[in-house]
Amino acid sequence: MKWITARALALVVPVQAGLRFQCSTLTIQRLDPVVQPGSNPSAHVHHIVGGNAFNATMEGDVSTRATCTTCEFPEDLSNYWTAALYFKHQNGSYHRVPVIPVNPGNLDGYSGTVGGITVYYTQNDLIRDTIAQNPVKTFPPGFRMTVGSPTNTGAPHVGLRYQCLSVGGGRGREMPDFPTTPCAGGIFVTNHFPACWNGKDLDSPDHQSHMYNTITMDGFVAAPACPASHPVRMPQVTYETVWDTSKFNSMWPSGAPNPFVWSFEGVNGKGTHADYMFGWKGDALQRAMNKSECFYDGCGSLQKQQMATANKCTVKDMVGEVTDGWLDKLPGM
Repeated sequence: MKWITARALALVVPVQAGLRFQCSTLTIQRLDPVVQPGSNPSAHVHHIVGGNAFNATMEGDVSTRATCTTCEFPEDLSNYWTAALYFKHQNGSYHRVPVIPVNPGNLDGYSGTVGGITVYYTQNDLIRDTIAQNPVKTFPPGFRMTVGSPTNTGAPHVGLRYQCLSVGGGRGREMPDFPTTPCAGGIFVTNHFPACWNGKDLDSPDHQSHMYNTITMDGFVAAPACPASHPVRMPQVTYETVWDTSKFNSMWPSGAPNPFVWSFEGVNGKGTHADYMFGWKGDALQRAMNKSECFYDGCGSLQKQQMATANKCTVKDMVGEVTDGWLDKLPGM
């Protein structure tokens, strides 16, 4: 995805609404209520943001069980997560890579994000003249989906990309795999979900078949209409995560292969993946998606909370294992 600022994006597609907001880290532990519901622990460590209803098992309308969220919009009690990133030392030990905000320090006045993910909900996969015929319909309670797969070693998945950051935060070209040389400012990872729903299933056995991706390139681009098999146009969900790999660069010998791995021992970056569980209260998200000519600010229908408040939202450690510091092996391996 070629980076476009929120202001530039709003100018390019003025007839489309969108949200862009920060979520602080909620927890980092080995749970996955979408792919491995009920398993405690799950197979590998995840970095999770969002509502405090997060648990090993999550069914039904999670917005009725969560009481707070680490995201800027208090009506968003959804959960968003990806695999955690680790540095693998030449001696065979592992250290978890910390997460830093995409825009450290300040984002439109909402400062104080701790770690976390930047989340997008946009209409930007829509061709403008199809919006009236196929308006965006938001997710129903209980909806969930994934994108990507830890077992993927083949062609890179559309919308799952890496970028090297400079010290000042500048972003290099997009890559389908891990960078092959150290990144001075960290590694920027994008997870771009499909936006066409079959209109029936809240989930599917592979957590992906109930959705369909009509884009063939990366980014917030105009997309063809949804197919008859998946006729419902949903908001385009995207995550952006910055992994602060800079502190490990001195331990990356010149000319050596990439030393970073996903928590499933994923040395192949094409295995990057993400999970989503819808949890907005009532029609809050639909109200925002019904608006036009606005971007990021809630579209006049959503109120924000200060990140100092969001950061007070927590969940307990339900697994009880060490996931950070120098480890002899990855948790679960």
